[in-house]
Amino acid sequence: MAFLQGITCICDNGRTLEDHRPIVGDDVISEIYRKAAVLQGKRVLHVNSTYQSGGVAEMILSLVPLMNDVGIETEWKIITGHSDFFTITKNFHNALQGQRIAFSDREKSVYVTTNQEFSTVLKIDHDLVVIHDPQPLPLINFYEKKQPWIWRCHIDLSRPDHDLWKFLQDYVELYDGMIISHEDYRRASLAKEQRIIRPAIDPLSEKNRDLSEEEIDGLLERYGVPIDKPLITQISRFDKWKDPVGVLEVFKIVREKVDCRLVLCGSMAPDDPEGWMIYRQVEEAAGDLIESGDLILLTAEDHLLVNALQRVSVVVLQKSLKEGFGLTVTEALWKGRPVIAGRVGGIPLQIQDGETGYLVDPTDIHECADRVLRILEDPKLGERMGAAGKEYVRQNFLITRLLTNYLDMLTSELGCTAAEALGEEIRVDEETPL
Repeated sequence: MAFLQGITCICDNGRTLEDHRPIVGDDVISEIYRKAAVLQGKRVLHVNSTYQSGGVAEMILSLVPLMNDVGIETEWKIITGHSDFFTITKNFHNALQGQRIAFSDREKSVYVTTNQEFSTVLKIDHDLVVIHDPQPLPLINFYEKKQPWIWRCHIDLSRPDHDLWKFLQDYVELYDGMIISHEDYRRASLAKEQRIIRPAIDPLSEKNRDLSEEEIDGLLERYGVPIDKPLITQISRFDKWKDPVGVLEVFKIVREKVDCRLVLCGSMAPDDPEGWMIYRQVEEAAGDLIESGDLILLTAEDHLLVNALQRVSVVVLQKSLKEGFGLTVTEALWKGRPVIAGRVGGIPLQIQDGETGYLVDPTDIHECADRVLRILEDPKLGERMGAAGKEYVRQNFLITRLLTNYLDMLTSELGCTAAEALGEEIRVDEETPL
């Protein structure tokens, strides 16, 4: 089959480390400069399967410029393939999160062959390679490895399909280490270091930066979202693990007691062929709610729209059945919104139950509806939760913390010390930016 050449992503969003100083403070910025000093000139490559639609791409988009800004030459490449490749890898994703799916030898061959052909157009001469998620995992098999390779898995691996994991583990074992988001995702069968690094958001990105009232009003008007009644929102891909049909059922219960509106907003990722199928399932389950305007479905790839929706929502939901981490939770907390979310995956790392939001059994629509009603009926409760959530994110889930984690990993994997990197002792003085 003809192979589509990979995409090089140009990551220059105009933001520097110094731009984050007013948010995180002098000590955090100073520590990043200290850690980066021993890594000057090192070259890093990130590879994943999409440059848009999802937390993985958004993190890389913000992380790469900051790594370059502190002196680490960092690139980002996208593996591309034909539609059958992404159908297969989407099924891999589902199976890694526990769904029982049988894969044929032909499907496995397409998966491996796509990676092999991509390797013919991807030059790797970097000091460290970070491969994200299953799509480009076999790439390592087609290079003479001259540097550390790290597999960064963003998926909930707590109960993967046994047969698929056995197949993928042969490739994972070729890596020098693996990064996961949660202690529960460690695989006892894997004889590799499994480092935990929590995901994070960029507070200065279009999705998270402050918006003026005029900007918010303009975005809501453009997309036809009235705010004449309380707004409940879930921001997520139309994916069965995000359970948008279940969210709709929660809304129907809430709506019986409080007149409100639900917005389901999720762009269609190019590496997720199931999106439109799930979207149509929501339409079928909606009845007359779409026609009445009480349910609004949006599929725009517009980060400012997401930003505005989160800021005007009285409650934000993330009723995921499975969730590697769930950065949409972090984003909503950063806007000072109370979040009600499934007690699954990485979500409990973000929500302090009863303090910054509520954790619920995602299969129990009545429990979820009860928590929504508590906030709708007590606005002061929502305000207190929102304020606490924003501060919790500031301390734990911003991109500067993620950058610090990557600098620590690079130093460990490359064996860097001050003497090795610069041939002399490193010290912070009046000439070193703080």
